[in-house]
Amino acid sequence: MTSSVPRLVIAAPTSGSGKTTVATGLMAAFAARGLAVSPHKVGPDYIDPGYHALATGRVGRNLDAYLCGPELVAPLFLHGAQGCDLAVVEGVMGLYDGAAGEGELASTAHVAKLLRAPVVLVVDASSQSRSVAALVHGFASWDPEVRVGGVILNKVGSERHESLLREALESAGVPVLGVLRRVPQVDTPSRHLGLVPVAERRSDAIDSVGAMAAQVSRGCDLAALEALARTAGTLPGGSDAWSPASPTDHPKPSAEMRAPVVAVAGGSAFTFSYAEHSELLTAAGAEVVTFDPLRDEQLPEGTSGLVIGGGFPEMYAGELSANEPLRKAVAELALGGAPVAAECAGLLYLCRELDGQPMCAVLDATARMTERLTLGYRDAVAVGDGSLAAAGTRMRGHEFHRTVVEPGAGPAPAWGVRTPVRRVEGFVQQGVHASYLHTHWASEPGVARRFVERCRTS
Repeated sequence: MTSSVPRLVIAAPTSGSGKTTVATGLMAAFAARGLAVSPHKVGPDYIDPGYHALATGRVGRNLDAYLCGPELVAPLFLHGAQGCDLAVVEGVMGLYDGAAGEGELASTAHVAKLLRAPVVLVVDASSQSRSVAALVHGFASWDPEVRVGGVILNKVGSERHESLLREALESAGVPVLGVLRRVPQVDTPSRHLGLVPVAERRSDAIDSVGAMAAQVSRGCDLAALEALARTAGTLPGGSDAWSPASPTDHPKPSAEMRAPVVAVAGGSAFTFSYAEHSELLTAAGAEVVTFDPLRDEQLPEGTSGLVIGGGFPEMYAGELSANEPLRKAVAELALGGAPVAAECAGLLYLCRELDGQPMCAVLDATARMTERLTLGYRDAVAVGDGSLAAAGTRMRGHEFHRTVVEPGAGPAPAWGVRTPVRRVEGFVQQGVHASYLHTHWASEPGVARRFVERCRTS
């Protein structure tokens, strides 16, 4: 049964310990053994799931107890794991690091408990020997509801180093399930917001995933890890798989209703999106068509609405600007009142310019890169009625950017946001709802139905 699918959560004491290498390598190694592997990532990260998808051949999915609420973690997991033999969940930050000021909420430990899954702790052992036992013991005993079932030692320098680490860990009561040596070729390039997405380096990314799989296969006891995954507890009763086609939220369109075409931006510049968004749009009656703003000079034929998610438009500002025919098509659609939902990178694309390069000029605003990182979870309420959310709609979101937008006069704000202080954020203008806020529509599936209904009638 899907509710009993074997599963592992890959965690670490801190960021930078090697979670992505181990998790992605395990996914690929298990897939190479003929297992159907379901890949998942704790938190709002959009980039790691792309590497997970390469490793498994399945869509990488996020499990975020803050954005979606704890009650949706198991159902979303079950939705992604349908038909799979095993699931691997990559954690976020340190094992017990959650949303700021919210205790364990949205931490890897929290998600592991919600999934009743054993945890494998990845430890960067490069600068320690006997102290590793105290570290592992502390993490394993901190919360009795979190079951640390094994440890994988990363960046081990030599056979002698490995021997010292294993000897120390004999007293910690946590088995060593893998030892990875320092191998630079498994590294993947990073920049200001994390790893470079797969869409920007697909051939090299395939090689990176292959190197991760090879190192994990050599250094880890895959049989023991699979056996540990099979000790995961059955999910609580009533934990049904999430469905985008909820009969309550998405009445099935009648045969007479046309299926509006919703164009979704993709390609190298717009890689940040949750798979559930397109699934919700489809379930609400839309025909979802992906296009690439770097390459396509026109929107998909019959486009009634537009969704532009996050990504790295600042890295492609010149190319986006050079595609003048598409910029004009986007402006014509948006200024004609069609529904447009834009998040972060999408917001920048709709501005007059980005770092001095002309963009779509849908919004009277300019955008530019800065040195300052804006990062964190947000509680938000829709300020006014828009194509995506009705006034008063409450959602949780996440900001992650190094740009600022300087608005002109006119557009109303999209969200009232609570951070340390209350502020307004984003723009609502005709059918446009544009904001820095990344949201997960599974938490409020009515927004997809509202958007498609507006597409149908606009």
